[in-house]
Amino acid sequence: MSPRLQRAPGVTIGDIAAAARVSRSTVSRAFTRPQLLSPETVDHVRAVATRLGYVGNQAARALSTGRFGNIAVVVPDIANPFFPPLVRSLQSAAETADLAVFLGDSDESAEREAKLIARLAPQVEGFVLASSRLSEELIRELAATRPVVLVNRDLDGIPRVLIDSSGGMTEAVMLLKKLGHQRIAYLAGPRDSWSDQQRREVLTSAASGLAVEVIEVGRPSYAAGRDSVSAIVRSGATAAIAFDDVVSQGVLAGLELRGISVPSDFSLIGCDDTLAALTTPALTSVSAGAATAGTAAAKLLIQLLEDPTAECVTIATHLVIRATTAAVTDGAMR
Repeated sequence: MSPRLQRAPGVTIGDIAAAARVSRSTVSRAFTRPQLLSPETVDHVRAVATRLGYVGNQAARALSTGRFGNIAVVVPDIANPFFPPLVRSLQSAAETADLAVFLGDSDESAEREAKLIARLAPQVEGFVLASSRLSEELIRELAATRPVVLVNRDLDGIPRVLIDSSGGMTEAVMLLKKLGHQRIAYLAGPRDSWSDQQRREVLTSAASGLAVEVIEVGRPSYAAGRDSVSAIVRSGATAAIAFDDVVSQGVLAGLELRGISVPSDFSLIGCDDTLAALTTPALTSVSAGAATAGTAAAKLLIQLLEDPTAECVTIATHLVIRATTAAVTDGAMR
């Protein structure tokens, strides 16, 4: 993180401005909003400040301005491999604006999410809420008091980044149709997940001519996927689309325990493309662009801190075909 100004004895911001041959406002911006200046100007001003004896002091700046230089991102499950790339890219983008990132994990609990936000609010300038489980009312209450950017939650009037699953999900359904599957299962995610709601809607519209069995797995996890195999077998489906790759990984393990081979006996598609290349066989999956979403969310929040906006950024998805999908054969599950 870049240093903040702390006055050395006998040295003023005016001294730095005079030595650097820039204005006082340029000196201030070099330490508080460096994105407004060229990198060369920022480096020059900071080098002069260091030579004159200024050192970093975030607390002093917060006391004088009320701005702490921190933002917070809250996710529902940091153990889910979708979220670390999002947080990492968000942090990298935030650092370009000299902002530190606090991370909160709500553990899929709206109540815990609300408590985390209440604890973090006095220390941060804004929030990124990823896949928030909060009610719309609570999100709007927060947005009225702090800059808020949503990821995968679509509320009008609030800046948001939406990973649009419709393209990739439609491609997934079309692939299974082309391969001859007539009955498929959808291993659903949390009911209060915007992504899950969108995927259900796409299945309803795109799966015309297919029988679709929705299997509720609750909180997405390896164990939930593994335990869903009994319901998959009872459904008579010859293929499944899972809410995410973590669930898919569990399904692969559960099918193997039953002696069901993928893809010769059963086809499987995941979502988010986070573990796909690490499974055996390599998992066909719908891309998610988590890292892209993190960068976009950070940029929206940085913009929001300077100028209120209600921009919506949409990230398209597509199907990445690997080795867990194949044509229906006589040996396939029936």
